[in-house]
Amino acid sequence: MEGKEEDVRLGANKFSERQPIGTTAQTDKDYNEPPPAPLFEHGELYSWSFWRAGIAEFVATFLFLYITVLTVMGVNRAPSKCASVGIQGIAWAFGGMIFALVYCTAGISGGHINPAVTFGLLLARKLSLTRAIFYMVMQCLGAICGAGVVKGFQPSRYEVLGGGANVMNHGYTKGDGLGAEIVGTFILVYTVFSATDAKRNARDSHVPILAPLPIGFAVFLVHLATIPITGTGINPARSLGAAIIYNRDHAWNDHWIFWVGPFIGAALAALYHQIVIRAIPFKSRA
Repeated sequence: MEGKEEDVRLGANKFSERQPIGTTAQTDKDYNEPPPAPLFEHGELYSWSFWRAGIAEFVATFLFLYITVLTVMGVNRAPSKCASVGIQGIAWAFGGMIFALVYCTAGISGGHINPAVTFGLLLARKLSLTRAIFYMVMQCLGAICGAGVVKGFQPSRYEVLGGGANVMNHGYTKGDGLGAEIVGTFILVYTVFSATDAKRNARDSHVPILAPLPIGFAVFLVHLATIPITGTGINPARSLGAAIIYNRDHAWNDHWIFWVGPFIGAALAALYHQIVIRAIPFKSRA
């Protein structure tokens, strides 16, 4: 077929993207694709901005676990769901805290607060491997400390009320749980990519996008759907922190689900955004 090789060479970028009504035409004058982050960037180890970003991730994850675990325990303590904030309240606590914490830390560390988000951004070459590992370590430490403070305040209630640990609920299989974690994390990380896309921000500059809002709302919606299945992990640091401090056998039985599921979901979201939505691998200049 005539022009077939040209189509293959240029891929999805042979034709200009259709713009929604009211948006400005995208040109090379107002947007340049940022270069991929290097895999190893030893120089950043000597930069204060690198270390303060890790501290910001630690504090944010600490606060995240502190508020959310307390909310979960408050619901478990109530004699009935109607006597507490219920599942909707738990979902709002998780989504609201992500909204607030991403808003506060986005300018310092990017506001990941989740190893799965960090992993997805690493695959998309948005940050170096050095920074990604550092973030994940600080996130996990923050989560452990956050859950630990909750237990320190009320140790007896913490043990009785489950400590906010993620476990498979009765009536669901391990496959159900793994699927819920994969899809839930996909939704979250896909929203992160879309809300922070520099090209979209340049194209729709006249429509301000408050990135933390859709990210927090995605967390809220995923919790509404998956709390009955797994208690909703979609964040390995959150699951690890609660499991370590609670430290009961049933909290560890299916713990692998809360690492494997989120990392698979994050990888799929990164690939979908980069290959389908942005078509970056197909870009070519004549």
